[in-house]
Order: sequence, then structure tokens, then C-alpha cells
Amino acid sequence: MSLTFTKMHGLGNDFAVLDARVQHFSGDPALIRRMGDRQRGIGFDQILTLHPAAAPDGVVTLRIWNRDGTRAEQCGNGLRCVAAWLARAGEIAPGVDARVQTDRVVATVRVHAAEDVEVDMGVPDFSPAAAGFAATSNTTAQRLDVAGTTLDVTVVSMGNPHAVVVVEDLAAPALDVLGPALTAHVAFAHGVNAGFVRVLDRAHLALRVHERGAGWTQACGSGACAAMAALRTSARVDAEVAAALPGGTLGIRWQGPGAHLWMRGPATFVYSGTWLDAGDT
Repeated sequence: MSLTFTKMHGLGNDFAVLDARVQHFSGDPALIRRMGDRQRGIGFDQILTLHPAAAPDGVVTLRIWNRDGTRAEQCGNGLRCVAAWLARAGEIAPGVDARVQTDRVVATVRVHAAEDVEVDMGVPDFSPAAAGFAATSNTTAQRLDVAGTTLDVTVVSMGNPHAVVVVEDLAAPALDVLGPALTAHVAFAHGVNAGFVRVLDRAHLALRVHERGAGWTQACGSGACAAMAALRTSARVDAEVAAALPGGTLGIRWQGPGAHLWMRGPATFVYSGTWLDAGDT
């Protein structure tokens, strides 16, 4: 058996987009790990599978699978790529709002141009329970011991869990240890995406994100949104920022608590192909 797919990326956060409405895909973790292998497979951070819409106003249901075969609830860069894929397929019109359902939300997407997509990421949720975090207090800022280092962490859910840490040096060697350690910290019931952010000025920030199930990525859309929201609640940035990641820059706007947060950036097509080693799919 074989599977057709489209390779895409959002600022280097790369995906295989697979239309499961027209072909069978079981989500077998061993198959996903083979496909995601960067030496022997396609290579990707996540595989994005499209399924029939469950929401009455939805175009498709999106399922997100990490490279290690585990599921992810949300993916901002992935949503942009899926929106661009749907626009190219003629399923949504440029400039018109459309709805894509994930495990957690029905997200509004807006394709401005072939590689310029905006996504409503919803309302940031700072409650510890939303991120599966075992908090000793119900405050936004938390203090955690991570690999022998005490970190001040802001926990926020963007439909998936994030732990945001403000740092002065994104190239510090300690982050190579702290990122994986924070992602796997026992205080988070299902792991967490670890974001390390540096404030450049009130309209610019830079960050690195270590993702659950994928490791360090070139870009993490939901991580950039979480970082902006964390900084906005402490009045360190304005309502619109440019968030620089290793793979490029995203635009994020958020008025503050109770408001929806919007993210805008590119979605790039790389190639289409056929996976021939599908095995038992």
C-alpha cells in the first residue's frame, strides 16, 4: 500500500500533509516514526492528517501527529499550512474566513495570499489545569526546579500546553539541557512545550522552542503565541509584535485577557510525493 502526501513548512517547522478523506491512514506510531525519519523517511516535525469535518461550519478536521508517533492537540504553523493546502485545492477561497477543527478548537483561518496565512489561535488560558500543570498556587508565574536550575515559568495553554521562560541569551549552552528537561518535567501531566524568549523591545521578541514529541524546532507557532501572551500579561510588550524564531518571523496580535489572539505568517509548499513503505496502514 502507499500514501500520497504534500511536504510543507511554516518557517522551517515542517510537515507531511496527508488527506485521510481519500486514503486510509491508521495513525500507527511505528509507521509515523518511519515516515518522520530524516535519513530513511520523508522527515518532518509533525504529520497533519485531514478528515471529514465534524463541526457544522468546518471545512475539515485536522489531526496532528508528532514525529515520535504521539498526538498533539494544536499546531499554529500546521494550521497555516493546512489552510494554504485547502486554498490550493479550491476548498476555501482566498480572503474569506474558513473554519478548521483540531482536537481542542474550531479555528478560524484566513488565506491572504499563496504563502500568507492568518490564524485565530483563540483565547490564551493561564489556568494551570488547562496545561495539565500541577501547581501549588493558581498564579500566572510559577517557580520550578529544572535539571538543578530554578526557573521562573509562565504556564499557558494555546490549546496545547506551554511553559514560557524569559532569558537574556538564547544561545546559552544551558538551554540545550533545560529545554528537554522542562518538556519532560513531572509537574506537567502530559509534558509541555518549553519556550525560551528574549524581549528585544516592546514590538519585537526572539525565542526558541523545544516541542513535545519533536524536540527543538525551527519555528513553533503556538509557542510564539504563548510567549507573546505571557509577556503581554506582564505589560512587557505591545498588542502587536514580531516574533523571531530560528526559521523566520511571525506576526502576533493580542489585545489582552479575554481577547482572541491572531498569528500571521507564511506557509510554504515543498513537494508532493508518495510514501511506498506504508506497511500495515
